[in-house]
Amino acid sequence: MLKEFKEFAFKGNVIDLAVAVIIGGAFGKIVTSLVNDLLMPLIGIILGGVNFSDLKWVIKPATAEIAEVALCYGAFIQSIVDFLIIAFSIFLFIKLISAKKKQEAVVAPPAPSNEEILLGEIRDILSEKKQ
Repeated sequence: MLKEFKEFAFKGNVIDLAVAVIIGGAFGKIVTSLVNDLLMPLIGIILGGVNFSDLKWVIKPATAEIAEVALCYGAFIQSIVDFLIIAFSIFLFIKLISAKKKQEAVVAPPAPSNEEILLGEIRDILSEKKQ
C-alpha cells in the first residue's frame, strides 16, 4: 500500500496539480488585495465616497449582551468583484493555452521514418520491374 501511494504521489500529474493549487492560492491573495486595496476604494470615490467594507444592513443592533447582527453586503460585492477578476484571468489563460495548442497542431506532419522511405523505394523498384 505504501508503494502504491508513493507511485501515486510522485506522478507528474499530482505534482503539477499541487503546484497549480499553490500558485492559484497565491494568485487569489493578489487579486483580493487588488480588489480590496485598489479597485474598491477607487470605485467608492467615483460613487461619492462610499466605503464598501462598511456597507451592511443591520438586522438587530448591538446591545450590552448581544453583538450586532448584520448582513455585510459590501463584503459580498467585493467577493463578487474578486470572483469576476479571477474568472476572467483563468478564461484568458485557457484561451492562450488553446491558441498555442492549435498552433502546434497546425505544424507540418513529421518526416517519414526510415522504414517508410525504404518501403517506398521497394514499391518503386517493384513497379519498375512489372513494366
